[in-house]
Amino acid sequence: MDFSASLTDNMNYLNNKLDVEGNFDLIYRTFDIGGREACLYTIEGFTKSDTWQKIMEDFSSLKKEDMPFDAHEFSKKLFPYSQVSLVKDEVTMIRSLLSGISCLFIDGYDKCLIVDCRNYPARGITEPEKDKVLRGSRDGFVETLTYNTALIRRRIRDPKLTMEIMNTGESSHTDIAICYFKGRVDEKLLAMIKERIYKLKVDALTMNQESLAECIYPHKWFNPFPKFKYSERPDTAAASLLEGNIVILVDNSPSAMILPSSVFDIIEEADDYYFPPVTGTYLRLSRFMISILTLYLTPLWLFLMQNTDLIPSWLEFIKISEQPQVPLLFQLLILEFAIDGLRLAAVNTPSMLTTPLSVIAGIVLGEYSVKSGWFNSETMLYMSFVTIANYSQSSFELGYAFKFMRMIILVTTALFNAWGFFGGILLSICAVVFNKTIAGKSYIYPLLPFSFSELKKRLFRGRLPHREK
Repeated sequence: MDFSASLTDNMNYLNNKLDVEGNFDLIYRTFDIGGREACLYTIEGFTKSDTWQKIMEDFSSLKKEDMPFDAHEFSKKLFPYSQVSLVKDEVTMIRSLLSGISCLFIDGYDKCLIVDCRNYPARGITEPEKDKVLRGSRDGFVETLTYNTALIRRRIRDPKLTMEIMNTGESSHTDIAICYFKGRVDEKLLAMIKERIYKLKVDALTMNQESLAECIYPHKWFNPFPKFKYSERPDTAAASLLEGNIVILVDNSPSAMILPSSVFDIIEEADDYYFPPVTGTYLRLSRFMISILTLYLTPLWLFLMQNTDLIPSWLEFIKISEQPQVPLLFQLLILEFAIDGLRLAAVNTPSMLTTPLSVIAGIVLGEYSVKSGWFNSETMLYMSFVTIANYSQSSFELGYAFKFMRMIILVTTALFNAWGFFGGILLSICAVVFNKTIAGKSYIYPLLPFSFSELKKRLFRGRLPHREK
């Protein structure tokens, strides 16, 4: 429906459509502008009251003969604010209003003036809890989309940096910002992403970026290795944009979705570049080695415990010192679930109780569980290493992918011994090798297809490239 030039007709329709009497936070106010009656619609909590106070002061000086016949001319010449535009249909107007934009109607004008003087509630731009660095920037994304785009703009001051806005969700109309660097981005992938978002038919993105990820890439759900890299760090997002990747920001989410992402991209972290090349290389190689250990350490130990004759003399100390009361497979699986239970409990524990309860849990699981006969001390040792080492990389999705593969290898090793162990390893390798990025390229490039120069860049932190003037 298009608006009419009658303010009374527009108000009667909108008051009924918006149920202004039933919504306490939806405010409308009538006043005069240059001898004409006007009505302002706003959402309480979104609007900068001081901005409207100044605008009203300027409106009070207008006279009847100053008012033009056209709304466009009024917005250009007499409206004392820069971020103002005109809409004619009620769908766009209501969507703008519910997103926090103020809407002004003036009698005699058949268009609505939408004034963007929003003031979103937002928390402080502090360092993310999961993406911490030893050295570097301490700011992080928040739940407000415009703040997040500003943090990236602050780092890349180039007109080729483009941020397109889209929205999806029949009820939520969630704002989505697609960020890319012109001239470096994969144009085919960009067109595919925008087309998939445009064609989404969902009621709401209830889980923000996870909902969007499942909608734009619904295939191969059974492969746990992530297709996207998530980061709450603006410097990581900016670096990815300069490398030609696409960054997707979703309103109400404090993390950026980076694509396409290979397994090397996901393991890579900002600390690699905040230290000199030698230190950065050491940190990167350590992270790769520790990630592999978290996947294969406990299955390898279980395989050797089932085949003690294969243990060389210099590794005799890894044998269990006491006869297990519970089979080793069940010990390892119980600990896998128990660790997740403790992690979930820590998330929901009040901060003042986190430290004492963690100490109690460590004592109970560490000492009393061994004394009770449920677990052997060697099982506790190796699972403790796996649990702690899993935090060497910041991706939750990759950590759980390693966890699922590790549990599969444990079960196959217990059931089929050597065949199960090597078969489980082969399965985990195939899950990575035959995986594809969202762009359809190899998930383990530059290993497949092989490129020595690119592989060297992935494994060894070299000097940052510079351009000659």
